[in-house]
Amino acid sequence: MDIRHDMDNNRFVARTERGEAVLQYRRENENALDYRSTVVPEPDRGQGIGEQLVLHALEWAKENGFEVNASCPFVQSVLEEHPELQGVKA
Repeated sequence: MDIRHDMDNNRFVARTERGEAVLQYRRENENALDYRSTVVPEPDRGQGIGEQLVLHALEWAKENGFEVNASCPFVQSVLEEHPELQGVKA
């Protein structure tokens, strides 16, 4: 899956056949991001697209030295399922 980081609009985007899956974030300070919402087109839900999008965004944050606050419940659930990424959580 091709996921791109749209820094100008503070989001990660994955194109699907039916639209865009988007993880929207807000920069809290120079070291922390708040992953605020994850939206996957209705027909694409349940196929792991959202999880791949979140994992990509978490890995990006980790590689770039950011901590992540997960105000999005879906991001929080992915973090709970992947304890290896707990270190990125603020």
